[in-house]
Amino acid sequence: MRVYTIEELLSGNSYPGRGVLLGLSPDGKKAVAAYFIMGRSVNSRNRIFLPLGDDLQIRPFDESLVSDPSLIIYSPLRVWKNQTIVTNGDQTDTVYEGFEAGLSFEDALMSRCYEPDEPNFTPRISGLLSFDGGFSYRLSILKRENENGACGRYCYRYEPSAGFGHLIHTYQQDGNPLPTFTGEPECLQLCDDIDELSQRLWKSLDPENKISLAVRYIDLESGSYTQRIINKHEEVPA
Repeated sequence: MRVYTIEELLSGNSYPGRGVLLGLSPDGKKAVAAYFIMGRSVNSRNRIFLPLGDDLQIRPFDESLVSDPSLIIYSPLRVWKNQTIVTNGDQTDTVYEGFEAGLSFEDALMSRCYEPDEPNFTPRISGLLSFDGGFSYRLSILKRENENGACGRYCYRYEPSAGFGHLIHTYQQDGNPLPTFTGEPECLQLCDDIDELSQRLWKSLDPENKISLAVRYIDLESGSYTQRIINKHEEVPA
């Protein structure tokens, strides 16, 4: 599989949509998770990331502009015991509640489908960092397969390799309707410094359409984490 740089994957693509990146830092000491969102409509662009304990929430930047909160307001990251869940929708809660009921990551997602936002039918992308008996990670995509509306459910399990991660995003590129992500998650190079990774990701996203980014590095020995959140609405103009 080809290994990309962050810039090769994201720069020049005006609309990859929402993205989940998981992997292992080059020094082999930190699990890496990143999640970004983009938006084209006023409703989609009116969002910020906020920490809530060990979890992450998406909230409206301006409450008066909210027209439909159903697909834009959710918890993209939640921690359940020694598992960190990262998704692009309210299936974060589905996985969390599935764990509470004794289900696996894959079984919990069997109850979900792609988003009902015709004509785009945005895929639901999900990731899991697991620290149960050693570090591993998984990525999943639920997407519309054909004009009959069948849902394809794909899950990818990875053995962590120092310095590498895998990125999955909702769309191939901009379009109308938006073309769904195809193929397997893309392999890319990571870096040890969380600020370097955060800035490279943020700068590679289209300046017009990017909205928010969260990056978390989790120390494999202690379980403690460092986090960076960048919100376009909170940036200070140059």
